[in-house]
Amino acid sequence: MISKNELKYFTSLLQKKFRQQEEKFIVDGLKIVEEGLNSSYKCEVVIVTHTFIDSFPEVINILRKKDQRIEELKSVDFQKISDTKSPQGIAAVFNKNYPKKNLSELKEKIVVLIDNISDPGNLGTIIRTCDWFGIYNILITNDSVEYLNPKVVRSSMGSIFHLNIYDEVFENDLLNLKNNGYQLICSDVKGKSVYSYHSNKKVIVSFSNESLGPSEMVKTNTVDFITIPGKGRAESLNVSSAAAIILSRLTSES
Repeated sequence: MISKNELKYFTSLLQKKFRQQEEKFIVDGLKIVEEGLNSSYKCEVVIVTHTFIDSFPEVINILRKKDQRIEELKSVDFQKISDTKSPQGIAAVFNKNYPKKNLSELKEKIVVLIDNISDPGNLGTIIRTCDWFGIYNILITNDSVEYLNPKVVRSSMGSIFHLNIYDEVFENDLLNLKNNGYQLICSDVKGKSVYSYHSNKKVIVSFSNESLGPSEMVKTNTVDFITIPGKGRAESLNVSSAAAIILSRLTSES
């Protein structure tokens, strides 16, 4: 049984400062919980409502066979640990997982850099897109939205559990990657067409805040700027849409 103090503790994980302090985060929804349980992330507890237990007995049986800690909450209390209006009645608390690889050991052809992106939905969608295209290393600058934000996790549809995500990336990290043979290319409306871009080298492709553009750190270290040629009157593409198109193009050549 979950005590009042433990419920308060789990509820606190909806706030960034407590996620960072405890190095834990809470996820909500059956698919995302299952993705987490099937990953290398350590799960502290699965929390369910009585309605969920009645509706998904097979899920509960699987969890019990795994000797997973399961706790039941009243629906009114479950709402306190969920940031959605209509939760499914299942949530889980996971420990933050640190990538095993050192940045200096990366060998993959394409790495993605998230530069000052503040919208959780955009970041979650880009993470999911990277997962789709088989890009397993993502760097996130310190001025971007936290990737363990519940809205990011939900938008990623659980893809955060599949990837190596390095947060709080600074300029010295980019310099180390450059020394490791990587070139930084930046998505920007003033760049050259991605359809004419070719490189035989390992690349870090950066996606930035739509309104602010690339940060000084990125601009200073960028070798090439790339863009998606437009034909209509829209000023720009949403950054997650642009990321999907650019990554589709780059991975088709790798």
